[in-house]
Amino acid sequence: MSIFIDDYPERPPLEALNYLTGECNYGGRVTEANDRRLIMVILSTFFNEEIYTNDDYKFSPSGKYFAPKDTNFEGYIEYMKSLPQFPEPEIFGFHDNAAITKN
Repeated sequence: MSIFIDDYPERPPLEALNYLTGECNYGGRVTEANDRRLIMVILSTFFNEEIYTNDDYKFSPSGKYFAPKDTNFEGYIEYMKSLPQFPEPEIFGFHDNAAITKN
């Protein structure tokens, strides 16, 4: 997929990425229309224009989850190590009370 993205250095083809990731990859595995629709909505949180235009764009309300700035391999590894070992419900789009039910 990176070869495909490299063809568009000025702006990633977000619509195509959403389609390839949500419809093509999961299309054969997700048979329910509503489930496929849900996947596309979730992907729109991660593949959207704001990630590229807003330096403070976060994937979750706490701000712990975000796309790190361009860095080297070790920089990405350090970012991943800084993430919680046991993710909080917010990263999955759940309310904090979901942790009570889970626990």
